[in-house]
Amino acid sequence: QVQLVESGGGSVQAGGSLRLSCAASGYNYRSTCMGWFRQAPGKEREGVATIHSGSGSTYYADSVKGRFTISRDNAKNTVYLQMNSLKAEDTAMYYCAADRGRWYCGIIETGFDYWGQGTQVTVSS
Repeated sequence: QVQLVESGGGSVQAGGSLRLSCAASGYNYRSTCMGWFRQAPGKEREGVATIHSGSGSTYYADSVKGRFTISRDNAKNTVYLQMNSLKAEDTAMYYCAADRGRWYCGIIETGFDYWGQGTQVTVSS
């Protein structure tokens, strides 16, 4: 049974930083994609960043490029999201997601089979 557990959310002022972590248990697939999605109140969930376990390829939403960095530790089955220069519009529930293995990740929800419960990020201006 695959479980994803996020941590690291919280409240921060605009311009600040946060680091999210997502630890996967029971997750034993190869060539996988893991990543982060977010959902703000009244909006649809959107892709933020994803990363491939084999190639290390990363994918970012335009809105976070240059500010957020995704990384993963394959040995620990953990993915991280370093968020710098946070803006009020980054306020959302952030969800970790993982798939069962493919070569291209992208930042759309299709293909992601497992989801965490989410961690709240609140940025005050």
